[in-house]
Amino acid sequence: MADFDSFLQDHADCERKASSMAMSLVAKYPDRIEIIPELIETGVEELEHFQMVYKIMEKRGIQLRHKIPEDLYVKKLVQLCHSGRLERFMDRLLIASVVETRGAERFRLVAERLEEGDLQKFYKMLWVSEAKHGHIFVKMALNYFTEEQVYPRLQWWVDRESEVITGLEIQAALH
Repeated sequence: MADFDSFLQDHADCERKASSMAMSLVAKYPDRIEIIPELIETGVEELEHFQMVYKIMEKRGIQLRHKIPEDLYVKKLVQLCHSGRLERFMDRLLIASVVETRGAERFRLVAERLEEGDLQKFYKMLWVSEAKHGHIFVKMALNYFTEEQVYPRLQWWVDRESEVITGLEIQAALH
C-alpha cells in the first residue's frame, strides 16, 4: 500500500498475463471444446480488467512498463508441472485456479485498506471476479479428470504455492 503506483503497474501486467494465459490454453488445447468458450470469456474478462486498471493508471499519471518483468511466482509454479501432455493440462488449469484464488484474497486485502470510494469498489469487484475464475478453472479440470485426481492435486498445488510465495521477496506487487 505504501507504493500503490508500483502495485498498479504490476496489477496491469498481471491482468495482461492472465488474459494471455487463458488464450494460450485455447491455442495449446484446441481439442478441449467443452472449455474453450469459458477460456475465451475468461481471457476477455481479464483483458477488460487490464483496461480498467489502465484507466486508473492514466488518471494517476502512471505509465505502463516498457517490458513486463519476469513473474518468478508463476515461473516457479510452472516449473513444478508434470511434463506429460495430459498431466500438464490438468496442472496448468489447477495453477490458474490457485493463482486466481490467491489474487482474489490479495485484492480483498487491498480493498479493505483503501478509503471508501471508486478504487475500493473496483478492488471489491475484482476480488469477487477473481474468486469466480478460481472456481471456473477447477470446474474445467473436472470436465476431463475425476474428483479423485483433481482435488488431491489441487491441494498439492495450494501447498506448493504457499512454499513459493513465502520464498519470494516482499514487494508492491500482486504476487
